[in-house]
Formats: sequence, C-alpha cells, structure tokens
Amino acid sequence: MTACAYFVGAEVLFRMTKGSIAYEASKYLVILFVLLGMFFKGISGRGYPYFIYLILLVPSIIIASLDLDVDANFRTNLAFVLSGPVCLGLGSLFFLDRKVKHKDIIEMLAYLSMPIITMAIYLMVFNPSIKDTIKNTASNYVSSGGFGPNQVSTILGLGVFTFTVRLLIKSPTIFLKLFNSFFLVLIAYRAIITFSRGGVVAAIITIIAFLVIFYAKALPKVKTKIISSVIVLIITMIVSWFISSSTTMGLIDKRYTNRDSLGREKQDLTTGRAELVFNELEGFIENPFLGIGASNTKYHREGRSVVTHNELTRLLSEHGILGVFILLILIFTPLSYRSTNRKNIFFYAFLAFWFATINHSAMRIAAPAFFYALALLDIEYEKRPIRRKRIVAKE
Repeated sequence: MTACAYFVGAEVLFRMTKGSIAYEASKYLVILFVLLGMFFKGISGRGYPYFIYLILLVPSIIIASLDLDVDANFRTNLAFVLSGPVCLGLGSLFFLDRKVKHKDIIEMLAYLSMPIITMAIYLMVFNPSIKDTIKNTASNYVSSGGFGPNQVSTILGLGVFTFTVRLLIKSPTIFLKLFNSFFLVLIAYRAIITFSRGGVVAAIITIIAFLVIFYAKALPKVKTKIISSVIVLIITMIVSWFISSSTTMGLIDKRYTNRDSLGREKQDLTTGRAELVFNELEGFIENPFLGIGASNTKYHREGRSVVTHNELTRLLSEHGILGVFILLILIFTPLSYRSTNRKNIFFYAFLAFWFATINHSAMRIAAPAFFYALALLDIEYEKRPIRRKRIVAKE
C-alpha cells in the first residue's frame, strides 16, 4: 500500500521532469504491486462485482480494434484510457475488505505526501516569480512546471488533503502544527496559482467530507481539539489565498469568480468542457449498445482530437450500455460495503476525491483509481489499554 501511494504521489512529478520510463509507468507499477499483493495475500470473496467490472471493459477494446483511425496509435491510446480503469478494478479487488491498521493509513498518506513536497519545491525553483509569467486568467503552464495544470493541481490538491489530515490527527505539539501548516500553505499556494480550479475544488470537497465524518465519530472531549485544529486549518487556507491573490495581482480572484483579466464575466464556466460532455453523450446516443470503442472519443469530435475530461461521459460514449453497468458497479458496490462496515472514517473523503477528480480530469493519473480502492479497506483502530485498579488483599 505504501509503495503504491509513493508512486501515485510521484506520478505527475515524473511526467513533468521526464523522469519516468513510460508516461503511464506509475499506473503500471500500482497494478504490479497490487498483483503481487494478490499473489501473496489473496483477495476477498466479496470482490466479484469488480471481476464483472473488468470483464465489461473488454468489448470496448474489440470495438476499437475494428474501427481504427488512420493516425491512431492503438496500443498507446488504449493504455491512456484503460490503464486507469484497470488500475481501479485490480486495486479494488485487492483492497476490498482488507484489514489494515489506522496508523498504516496515516503512514501511507505520509509516503504519498513526500513526492508532493518535492514537486512543490521543484515548482518554486522552476517558477519562483509568478508575476513574470501570468498574462490572463487561463490555466498557467509555466507555474505548473511546464506541464498540464490540470494534473498538477490535482496532485497538489491531494497534498493539501494529506497535510490537512496530518494537521488534524498527527500534530500533538505546536511545532508539528507549525511544520504541517507550513507545507500546507506552500502546497495550497502552488495549487492555486496553476489557475486550474479542478484540483483545488476537489481538495476542498475531500476535506469537507473528511471533516464531517471525523468530527461526527470523535469522542466529546476530542471534538474541542478538532475545532482548534480546524481554526488553524482555516487560517492557513486564508494565508494561502492571500499570498496567491497578492502574487497574481488579483487575477486568481477573477479566475475563481469566472471573469477574464479585464474583469468581464465569462459565458462558459466550464472552459469548454460542457461541449466535450455533450459530444460524448452524442456518441452514446449514436452507439447505445457497445459504444464507439475504447479511446475513440477524441476521434469522434469533428475537426479536432481532444482527450476527455469527464470519465463518466467517456464510459457512456466508449462502452455504451455496458458503461451504464460499469457506473452502477462503481457507485453501488462501495455503498453496499459501507452498509456493513462503517469503521473507515476516510470512506467518504476517498470516494469524494475519486468522484470530483474524474469529473474534471478523467483518469489520466492513478490517484483517483487508488483512492477509490482505499475506500474499501477495513480499518482497525488501536484499543486503549484498560487500566484496572489493583486490589490489595487485607490480612
């Protein structure tokens, strides 16, 4: 689990620095580690829905092979759109109902955050002054290390979540609160100034989902400490936004209020994504049974080749009615498991991250697949030792 987490956190860093042997290498490594885990530890008998899920992905490959575009690289395109879903399916098979200790989850989030810290520092070195690079309110490739702002903001947003958890759970001293708050501000600042809103909004949704369950499950005497930590969290977020607004000369405020650099309100809040969604839904309507085939969505758009941003509509377009069954499995299987096991305080947070991310960045990175699978864990909490009063026998 920790090995998977490290490469999930490092995936975008490897891509932006061209330090990976293949573009999808991190997904392949997660799949490899999961398969090794299955071999040595087995899988739960309750995982049959994910066997069905993986089988339902196969027909789209056959359809795609029968309708190849002249300029298409079949293997590369399939790897791009199916490595994420396969990673999710295999990860879910392995993690479903697997018992882990609460401290192991915290340790896993620490391993995840290490390469994210490295990426934030790399971005500071790559682009130390945002004022010299921004000209408008569009997503900024320079502040994103010369790589896709969408993916960068998603991973940085994930880093914001991990340090929020550490601030709330693993910061018993003032020093640790300041330490975690510093990296929280740094990562949040770099996420905001990518000008890509998806990762930031996903982080906010994930944090809220975690806070609600964490506070509801806490003992009355612990809730006071949680409130004090939340106040520190709010202060760090305000500081992050103030620094971002100041360094971008107010342009980030316009970005999040859907205005251009001149202050005029933009007509399209989705920056063109709505058009892609409707185009993919048209593909589903035209081919409702088996869809248009894996990776063919971008070739279905007239005059341009644009990859999808929404995994839900991609599933419908490329898999047809099978995509509907896939979505039903993905949504109702974890909810069904939750009805019998309510111990995982991260359940809704992990699912929220998955759902928020696939709606703005599809499954281009391994993170949403990995966190969906983590929601299926059976977390065991350390029991406090019972201190019994010693009884001394009277003579």
